[in-house]
Amino acid sequence: MSYASIMVAVDLGEQSRGRVRLAGHLADDFKARLIGVAAEMPAYEAVPVGPTLGGGYCMASVQEAVVNDLRLAHENFKEAAGVRSRVEWRSNLDVPLAFLTRQAAAADLVVIGRGDDGNPLLSVHPGDAVLQLGRPVLVVPPNIDHVEARRIAIGWKNTREARRAVWDALPFLKRASHVVVLSIDDGRGAADSQALLGFLQAHDVEATAVQKDAYGAGTAEALVDAASEQAADLIVTGGYGHGRLREWAFGGVTRDLLASCPVCCLMSH
Repeated sequence: MSYASIMVAVDLGEQSRGRVRLAGHLADDFKARLIGVAAEMPAYEAVPVGPTLGGGYCMASVQEAVVNDLRLAHENFKEAAGVRSRVEWRSNLDVPLAFLTRQAAAADLVVIGRGDDGNPLLSVHPGDAVLQLGRPVLVVPPNIDHVEARRIAIGWKNTREARRAVWDALPFLKRASHVVVLSIDDGRGAADSQALLGFLQAHDVEATAVQKDAYGAGTAEALVDAASEQAADLIVTGGYGHGRLREWAFGGVTRDLLASCPVCCLMSH
């Protein structure tokens, strides 16, 4: 099992080039093709409606601005992707999330930014991507353009989303030198990891299990601290196990990781 196609969401933000470089390095490691994707929908609602003076010109101008944004995004992608031969570019005048969702059918892994910068008309929120794409999503924090993923932490809770994430992360896990299964006790007990350890061993992944108490901190904070203690540069975890609305209203691990995790996170829903 490997990743044959790695897709990366591209925008005009400062972090976009680094994200493409990271995706390119992964494509090299897995001998995969690299696919860059960008979309933007012209803001036609801002154009005067009816037989107003210059209305047709305004509509053409709005569309021309979007086409120019996509051209710049393509240039950013080509510059960061370098001279790799197995590279594709896909763009369109469309809603970014809708376009990325359709293109994700061609991807084994989708690389996306955390949403800290970039043209909001081109950007896709990582939470939306986790929920909608039906693919594992690698969320890249700012100022990171490479991930070795030789030391990996699995944030474990025996949920459908976490089980899916572990399966989706197997290409990373099988090449890692150190894998640790982290179970965080948030006051309701830590998850039993024995079944997962047996599953990983059956796939030739040697892993150890560590249980940590949250000690009053948030579960995400405790998970990041424990991963840091293991020198992990990749966290694998399920996304939105309690539903996005509840997480954003009352707090949750996925929301907190997307907001502030300093290392890359591979999430599946």
